Amino acid sequence: MDSFRPGRFVASFVPFPPPLLDPSLPSPPNPNPTPPPMATPSHVVPLRALLFALPLLSVLIAFPLFYRRSPLTPLPPPLRARSAAAALTSPPVPLPVPIPAPEDEPQPTSLRHVLFGVASSRRTLPLRLPLLRLWLRAPARAFLFLDAPPPATSLPDLPPGLAVRVSADASRFPYTHPRGLPSAVRVARIAAELVPALGHEAPAPRWLVLADDDTAFVLPNLLRALQGYDHREPWYLGARSESAAQNAWHGFAMAYGGAGIAVSWPLARRLARALDSCVLRYPHLYGSDARIYACLAELGVELTHEPGFHQIDLHGDISGLLRAHPLSPLVSLHHLDHVYPLYPGMDRARAMQHFFRAANADPARILQQTVCYDHKQYLTVSVAWGYSVQVFKGNVLLPDLLAVQKTFVPWKRGRNVTDVYMFDTKHYPRNECKRGALFFLKTISSGGGKIETTYNRQPPRKCSPDLIPLKNLRLIKVTSERLHLVPGKALRRHCCDIVPSSSDTTMDVNIRKCKDDELIAMHS
Repeated sequence: MDSFRPGRFVASFVPFPPPLLDPSLPSPPNPNPTPPPMATPSHVVPLRALLFALPLLSVLIAFPLFYRRSPLTPLPPPLRARSAAAALTSPPVPLPVPIPAPEDEPQPTSLRHVLFGVASSRRTLPLRLPLLRLWLRAPARAFLFLDAPPPATSLPDLPPGLAVRVSADASRFPYTHPRGLPSAVRVARIAAELVPALGHEAPAPRWLVLADDDTAFVLPNLLRALQGYDHREPWYLGARSESAAQNAWHGFAMAYGGAGIAVSWPLARRLARALDSCVLRYPHLYGSDARIYACLAELGVELTHEPGFHQIDLHGDISGLLRAHPLSPLVSLHHLDHVYPLYPGMDRARAMQHFFRAANADPARILQQTVCYDHKQYLTVSVAWGYSVQVFKGNVLLPDLLAVQKTFVPWKRGRNVTDVYMFDTKHYPRNECKRGALFFLKTISSGGGKIETTYNRQPPRKCSPDLIPLKNLRLIKVTSERLHLVPGKALRRHCCDIVPSSSDTTMDVNIRKCKDDELIAMHS
């Protein structure tokens, strides 16, 4: 039944009283006389009094109906305050139950949500501190796990956000691999030591990133990669080795530790609880990353590949790999002590400082490959931003430029080692005269919303002057805008234009977004 509404009741049931008549006046004649009414008993209420009482009666009837409580839709309390006595004797009027607001969306993952566990040793710590200073910055935090207390002289030089810990004794865990190092067990247990120690922090970290002390991260790009995943879910992120042989020996399904292993915090908690039992079951495995993979596999989680992580299981000159980096932003580099300095004419420390000047200026664009064509001079230009530029005579098709030039040698050497990699490769001419003109980053500056980089010519050492391609070209200037990438948005290669110039010693290149239907080709 519908609730009683007093306004409608009064309008329907309260009639206006009839007009009063003077009894001294004669009554008007009745044209339609009716039989006299029956006599009214004396104990019955007169009709006039009953008509006056009807409005009061309607109010008395409506009052309990109006304040009757409904079990489904409680009414709000009356506007007028009740007296103290009434409040003590009458039942309380139920207040409306508030509907809980939906939980706020979590804030985007930032550096304060990322925790690094870095494997190191007393011997390598002084050698790797310069690299750690280049990439680690607050509010990111890193814990460096050593096999023994560090030298007292190295402690004052620690970068902000870096703490040193000595790993717990892991000698009780067996290790039986014939060619490996037992320290792999100590390194594998970093998560088992670190996660419980920080388990009661508020707010809790969102990601645990495990790495080696010779790993360099581009932190903004690492954050972008992590922001693409729900940190509340069990995620295991990383990359395989570049070497097909290394993957065949150690496994294609695991993330290699030098490139970095990112584990969401809920999964890191489970991993920490299970690690010791897993380590006991896998004494025959080679490295710490294989033990972590085995444990995560037992937890039912498999690797999600992130192409920006790089193990660099290579030797020698890795410029061919860096010049053909995929569209995914560069996240990490490893084994930098085992390859040539990234820039010629510099030692490794200076070369890495030079590299991070570009990476800090435009993290998303570092090493991004952009290709453009000069139709008039019939030239092909390939820019690996912040690193190098190659200029070729003639039309070099884009797929040929996207393949990695084999400037390096395999990680393992020997008769039975296969020169096979996990990406497309292209022969790199041994004859320098048959290579394109090569330029390396010289300067970087910004202003007016633009970033300008210049690249100096690297002259060939074993090529006669008359055979040097484009021998007069000495300097290339590249202009671009800072690249902003949004997690979840598709990646697309940028285009570039070669600015017409009357000089044959310099070249100006402008990088821009490609038009919707624009093709990156000489003849499009």
